[in-house]
Amino acid sequence: MNSAILEHVNVTVSDPAKTADMLCDLFNWQIRWSGDSINGGKTIHVGSSGSYVALYSPEGETNATDSSYERLGGLNHIAVVVKDLNSIEALVKTAGFTPVNHADYEPGRRFYFRDHDNIEYEVVEYDD
Repeated sequence: MNSAILEHVNVTVSDPAKTADMLCDLFNWQIRWSGDSINGGKTIHVGSSGSYVALYSPEGETNATDSSYERLGGLNHIAVVVKDLNSIEALVKTAGFTPVNHADYEPGRRFYFRDHDNIEYEVVEYDD
């Protein structure tokens, strides 16, 4: 049986270009595609050759809602695996975000941060 591979996640953001720039700067990702999307919106796909995050913004204003951890179907965080956790943490701080919830347990070290849209990211460095 073939195992499935996660290709992408799609999240609603206030400004796809701003979020795409942040993800490219922090994780050395590339914009894979950009264009018009459903309901008059815009979408940017940003990531690596094997997977990406689709950043969608509908036409008109977007509104924040309750905590994702308390809503069925809520996106709780996006996890990204890196080779050098300390250097990425420095970039996160330089970008104006606050790393929190540092942890070091099997199988690796990690921290979290929230972006300008309050989307939570988990950054993980696995033990070799």
